[in-house]
Amino acid sequence: MALPVLICDDSLLARKQVRKSLPESFDADILTASNGLEALTILRSQEIGLVFLDLTMPELDGIGVLEAIKQDGLDCFVIVISADIQPEMQKRVTELGALAFIHKPVNPEKLIVILKHYGLI
Repeated sequence: MALPVLICDDSLLARKQVRKSLPESFDADILTASNGLEALTILRSQEIGLVFLDLTMPELDGIGVLEAIKQDGLDCFVIVISADIQPEMQKRVTELGALAFIHKPVNPEKLIVILKHYGLI
């Protein structure tokens, strides 16, 4: 059965790049959102197993999405993908429940290691 996956980034190019970085063998039903509010609407309306989340977005940023996921008790894995590689930000997203922090652009090999580590592939 395909894993429901949400890719949330305000950049269409970035969303496509994340999708292309997923291994071909990864059985996923992929949905996309272009901002945090769209992401929360999707997360609150259906089960999502994995979220790829950008931090800097209009409407609601990635931190706001992580806070809402935690507050609402939504059950999903979150991998943050961002160009913001400051250690403080990495610590903050981890404290809010993100499994991993990946620097943009996504390195497919690194992504595979993370997905394997958490038993997602």
